[in-house]
Amino acid sequence: MRVLLHYDMDHTEPGLDIVSCSEQDDERFAELLPDTEVLWHVLRPLTAADMDRAPKLRLVQKLGTGVNTIDLAAAGERGIAVANMPGQNAQAVAETSLLLMLGALRRVVTFDARTRAGRGWPADRALVGGELAGRTVGLLGGGEIAGLLRGMLEAVGATVRYTSRTPRADPAWRSLDELLRESDIVSVHVPLTEETRHMLDAERLAMLPEGAIVVNTARGAVVDEAALIDALKSGHLGGAGLDVFEREPVDAGNPLLAMDNVVVMPHVAWLTGETWNRYFAVAAENCRRLMRGDGILHRVV
Repeated sequence: MRVLLHYDMDHTEPGLDIVSCSEQDDERFAELLPDTEVLWHVLRPLTAADMDRAPKLRLVQKLGTGVNTIDLAAAGERGIAVANMPGQNAQAVAETSLLLMLGALRRVVTFDARTRAGRGWPADRALVGGELAGRTVGLLGGGEIAGLLRGMLEAVGATVRYTSRTPRADPAWRSLDELLRESDIVSVHVPLTEETRHMLDAERLAMLPEGAIVVNTARGAVVDEAALIDALKSGHLGGAGLDVFEREPVDAGNPLLAMDNVVVMPHVAWLTGETWNRYFAVAAENCRRLMRGDGILHRVV
């Protein structure tokens, strides 16, 4: 079975003919599509036109959870199965969310730049960081990532609140607006859908307490980026930790990149060796299931 790994890395699996292609190499990608039976997809959007170049394509396997970069309607019309792998990157993303919170609280961007310039100590009197212990962290989402992160945060003394689409009989559950009003830090852990697009808009960002921090390791468009920039410029928000942006790769001229109270990463919260091992295990199993005619794990379409 010919598998196209749409990422710049090598991988082998017994019984599978795996070829790889960088997400930036559209010419090679187009050349490989005609013989592709299974596509292991990461982030580069997969369009109907791509699918039309792949007449043998039977399965698009998302290496991760979010399928917003796949034209699901086009896949369904062409009889192409789509599957994801919920939870396989949860540990990495939860740890990165914690990292970004601490990075913003402890003014890592500023201290890193000052240290490299030979001005690390003594610290400017205004450069005083904060601690997670004693703060209230609101988790936007109640899935596996949020659950893991909750345990990490409570272990260091933070108070955790969370919200989800369905109310829960849990003292920590809040409606979205209640959550925002209580949270010193809000961390985003929901998929991007029409319902969640710009869920954190100017009105909702204004509900956060003065000096609050926004962390996003989910999808950039869940947060209205223009509104976030305005809230940071005005001083209403104290900082942000961002692994995702509305437009990716993020433009070098994006105002967020010039703010020393914003910690940024390039959509790599999931990117660990352990995550790759879990991804490949699920992806290879689904290929074997496809060859046997068995049901596919975590099928979306």
